[in-house]
Amino acid sequence: MNMPAIALHAQPSGFPVAGNRLVVGGIPLDRLALRVGKTPFYAYDRGLISARVQSLRACLPAGMRLHYSLKANPMPALVQHMAALVDGFDVSSAGELKAALDTTARTEAISFSGPGKTDAELAQAIAAGVLLNLESEGELTRVTHVAEQLGISPRLAVRVNPDFELKSSGMKMGGGPKQFGIDAEDVPQVLRRIHALGLAVEGFHIYGGSQNLRAEAIVEAQARTFELGLRLAQDAHNPIRHLNIGGGFGIPYFPGDRPLDLHPVTDRLEWWMARVRRALPATRVVLELGRYLVGEAGVYVARIIDRKVSRGQTYLITDGGMHHHLAASGNLGQVIRRNYPLAIGNRMGVTEREPVTVTGPLCTPLDTLAERIMLPHAEVGDLVVVFQSGAYGLTASPTAFLGHEPPGEVLV
Repeated sequence: MNMPAIALHAQPSGFPVAGNRLVVGGIPLDRLALRVGKTPFYAYDRGLISARVQSLRACLPAGMRLHYSLKANPMPALVQHMAALVDGFDVSSAGELKAALDTTARTEAISFSGPGKTDAELAQAIAAGVLLNLESEGELTRVTHVAEQLGISPRLAVRVNPDFELKSSGMKMGGGPKQFGIDAEDVPQVLRRIHALGLAVEGFHIYGGSQNLRAEAIVEAQARTFELGLRLAQDAHNPIRHLNIGGGFGIPYFPGDRPLDLHPVTDRLEWWMARVRRALPATRVVLELGRYLVGEAGVYVARIIDRKVSRGQTYLITDGGMHHHLAASGNLGQVIRRNYPLAIGNRMGVTEREPVTVTGPLCTPLDTLAERIMLPHAEVGDLVVVFQSGAYGLTASPTAFLGHEPPGEVLV
């Protein structure tokens, strides 16, 4: 017996269609597949990325800095493109640091976060002159030791684990016990220790959570973030030059998701920026975003290699799957598995649909890209497109699983 099909997704609006074919970066999908030379592959539309940054900047208060978080997507060509659009980068590994340093971005506008920085990574960051976001007192001890060995004074900020969380966020990065940052109540004593070591703190990084579509939740979290930052600045032993308020802006993935309404957020940011200018006139306020800037500008493309029916259920089996796109398989943070928006990229104009399950080639039932989804009738050789794939795709996936080759990747 056939299972009922799930609710239809709204078609992502950023990509045009020409002759029943999805167009990415001005290139029809089937031609793009030929250009890449293989499937599966990721494709990121530079025009959509630029448009998203420009539309956001038009809403942000004057003087607010916009930084890109490379963990969302560290593809070198994409990072190079972002360097011309944003004011700085945040990185979380030596690999991401290299990608950032290879661009035209100013080193003083690069920060390094993450709870498990190795001594080698600390040395690289100190030598490069980027801002280190301290995640613990133990890391402060190691930074001090490495800096003494190098004979270079480190640039330091404190990543704060706030005493609140970003409500309704997809992943809670602050509040309660966390591996991220120094608990807010412990920051004053850490600041005293830093001062006693003869070092200076440039600022704070306060980040409550990610993937939030509720403007009121973001407004509330940002208010508490600014209040905390202003309070902690009073405990610093030197003027605070840098306040990173994180981001948390989400994008719609699933049926029923509504895009984030930016206006309540940016309107309130105007008020807070005025208050910061009065209280801390030398402080740069940074909004750090990743997924929101690039997530909707990317697609994952796989080719159908088999079509089969098993006990009344139709399966489209592709050459790509969870080893390339773990998030789309539901295995990256979803509590109840839901489908990303999918399409048959070379049959975009077909209105008749059928319920199908789309899987990859791996020998595990986890390798499912969509379950009981309504798609146009598709055959072997057709191209399956997974939208909302510009962030936390390739580098968030177990590409070596079962020994399959990694996918291609292109910025167009």
